[in-house]
Amino acid sequence: MRVLPILFNSDMVRAILAGRKTVTRRVVRGEAQKVASDYVRRYSEDLDTSELIVHWWVDTPLEHYVPYRPGDILYVRETWRVGAWDLPHQMIAFDYSDGTCGQLVYIASREMFMRLVDQSREDARKAKCVYNGVDFVWEKGNSPCRWHPSIHMPREAARIFLRVTDVRVERLQEMRAEDSLREGVKLHLEGCLNGEAPLKPFADLWDSTIKPADRGRYGWDANPWVWVVEFKRIPHDLPCNKEVSE
Repeated sequence: MRVLPILFNSDMVRAILAGRKTVTRRVVRGEAQKVASDYVRRYSEDLDTSELIVHWWVDTPLEHYVPYRPGDILYVRETWRVGAWDLPHQMIAFDYSDGTCGQLVYIASREMFMRLVDQSREDARKAKCVYNGVDFVWEKGNSPCRWHPSIHMPREAARIFLRVTDVRVERLQEMRAEDSLREGVKLHLEGCLNGEAPLKPFADLWDSTIKPADRGRYGWDANPWVWVVEFKRIPHDLPCNKEVSE
């Protein structure tokens, strides 16, 4: 069992917290696209039915590319900042971009703790926060500390943990309208009634996450192979979450 990071934007974080998002699609990158096509062709020739085995990546060269496996624990990286700290107990409370203010959590690394505190004190000084003779103070939720991008979130700041329940490979456009809902995307009922394709909201979301230069290979219209990662949210204080292997 591994504990690994995964990135989501703010809208998808809210969808996970609301229980609407239980699956994510991640593009199969680079050479693995060709590997996927080659193996699907072989499996298609060997099967009497058109339905492919969903875990055919096991024991094939494609297995070296799979980012997550069933049983893995994922901690969600999201936009964050320091909201408060407790110097004697080496604890920090983190704020999140959806307006949530987290509880104080212990930071095992003294070096990381002091780096975040010193940086935050400098932010508070520049913001001309009140100094009470011991440290800077502000109202909860009004932290003057800088926002950090999700890619720089330490595991200690994570509030969302997910257990991977299934991983499969499929073409992006094989998904159905109900899959879009499980991705956390809200379908536009009015648009559908007016003839808009039910998957268009997800297609637009997908293309927004792909660099313009890569859309010819990985965009919705390119219909690339993708990893379909299903997950279930779990309590963040499970013992297994304290064992990190990246």
